[in-house]
Amino acid sequence: MSSPQRQQNGPLVVAVDSSTQSTKAIIVDTAGTVWVTAKRPIPLLTPGMDRYEHDPRLWWTTTRDTIGEALASLTPRDRGRVSAIGLTHQRESFAPFTADGAPLANGILWLDGRAAEQIARYGNAHVHELSGKPAGVTPALYKMAWVRQHHPEYFDRADRIVDVLGYLVFNLTGLWASSTAAADSLGLFDVRARRWSPELLDIAGVRADQMSQLFPPASAIADLRPELAEQWGLEQSVPVIAGLGDGQAAGIGAAAVSPGVGYLNMGTAVNTGIESSEYIYNPAFRTHVSGIPGNYVLEVLQSSGSYLADWVRDSFGDPDHPGDPDVARDDLAAEAIPPGCEGLLTLPYWNAVQSPYWDALARGAVVGWRGTHTRAHLYRSVLEAVCFEMRRNLDHLESATGTPITRLRIMGGGTRSKVWRTIMADVTGVPLTVCAQSEISALGAAVLAMASIGAHASYLPDGSPDVAASATAMATFGQTVEPDLARYDRYREIGAVQARLYPQLREVFEEIARLSTPVERRGGDRQPAETGA
Repeated sequence: MSSPQRQQNGPLVVAVDSSTQSTKAIIVDTAGTVWVTAKRPIPLLTPGMDRYEHDPRLWWTTTRDTIGEALASLTPRDRGRVSAIGLTHQRESFAPFTADGAPLANGILWLDGRAAEQIARYGNAHVHELSGKPAGVTPALYKMAWVRQHHPEYFDRADRIVDVLGYLVFNLTGLWASSTAAADSLGLFDVRARRWSPELLDIAGVRADQMSQLFPPASAIADLRPELAEQWGLEQSVPVIAGLGDGQAAGIGAAAVSPGVGYLNMGTAVNTGIESSEYIYNPAFRTHVSGIPGNYVLEVLQSSGSYLADWVRDSFGDPDHPGDPDVARDDLAAEAIPPGCEGLLTLPYWNAVQSPYWDALARGAVVGWRGTHTRAHLYRSVLEAVCFEMRRNLDHLESATGTPITRLRIMGGGTRSKVWRTIMADVTGVPLTVCAQSEISALGAAVLAMASIGAHASYLPDGSPDVAASATAMATFGQTVEPDLARYDRYREIGAVQARLYPQLREVFEEIARLSTPVERRGGDRQPAETGA
């Protein structure tokens, strides 16, 4: 396939995606063609069990270096076309800083699980409805409460406690600011009002004056610092645009901006979202501020996606090909297994369960083993299980909105698996269209940057940028996988049985959690058992 044609005239934008593993910067034209991609890794720090951190200085240095590398690849003429900088980031991660941007501690990341006690203490339906975020490990709210309890000196000394995007904006512009579509993921928002909630700030143990100034998505925050513009060879003023979280950005990059069209990220975790013009609270999903001004994103999350498929391959190596993790061969073997895996059903909660149960004690289970089942049966069964969970989560979204989901735009590493794409289409009963752009979240940030300068359409009647028009103009797609409706009917029958596993095992999971907790932590009074020779 030939490379997309670059637009030789018109504006270019720089878009940055600072994620869990790396920072990427891309340069994009009005057609959505990516001219160049620069990338720098960010080491993941794991100082203890369930603890995941970053050195927050790397959020900025990797951004600075990737933008510099990307711009250096342009001719002076094309650098003069750069009209805005867009940003997206890993949601929920945060760190405390002094007024000059010096970090006081490592950044605590979205996947950090240290705050189980705080989740149990403060998480409830009211907090979910106010913040839009179910109680769980991802919202920063509970981890901030943990910091306030265990290291109050960090917050006492902090001038600012901000998300990744807020720290990038400070370094790019000198202003401590973030977007409502980025900062809302911290879990400190009154999402309906789109402002910091005094009640939630109090739970977190932080003050309103320590938070970022908030801007609507796709609005200009401030111009790039002059010294950075000079360093990067930019002679014109370049505004930094209020961006959004990486999940919402993926939906914008996929142009999933119309009723009935959703995005589906088939990555390490699996998540799906749809746009909504109104705030909807539902225990089955979380609600984010959208990159489309005035909108929300309703999103379901499943933490075991391609992670689980990789786990099967790594843990149960192919005996005929030891040490050779050939994914294509495993996919072919799974493709030969019939739907339902001849009675083998999996509950894919290796990393607990998020939507719709939000149960941190839930565990994985495989039910129905027979001596005739093989490694290929297990592999296919975990793929089917992830898809069964997705279909039920789509049911929750459709029920809450009253709008059927008729098409999904898919992205992520799992899209490379033909058998998984096929199963997902057949189980959900929805056509799946593959997004052509690999850096789909960065593209979403680029869409907001283009919309902010009116690159594709005049502004909407209320004066806000037409983000949906820019998304439609810049998205590109590959093949569409159509569902087989006969297999869809068969999978609905199998999925109904698989859906009974969690309700019947929930109390068992609670007992397993109790038994796996050391006696001294349970407050038990049993004496150590005697041991014989």
